[in-house]
Amino acid sequence: MSKIKLDLHDIFNKGRSIEAELNRVIEEAVRKKISLVEIIPGKGSGQLKKHVLRFLEQPQIKQLYHRLEKDDKNFGRVFVHFRN
Repeated sequence: MSKIKLDLHDIFNKGRSIEAELNRVIEEAVRKKISLVEIIPGKGSGQLKKHVLRFLEQPQIKQLYHRLEKDDKNFGRVFVHFRN
């Protein structure tokens, strides 16, 4: 199974656009027919994870993936599954 991993710690700390990186990784997964994207917003206050989940729930983004999974063992991880 092919997978892409996006760690948002570096992006958040460097002030780069989180939405731009999320868009990039979702588009890459669709283009390369990747079946899983692991997004790591980290634990922290939970605000970054909420931001990621709101982004993923947008209708134009939601139609691109099959299902969303929050890691029940690690609060700071989100898995986006694609049907290819």
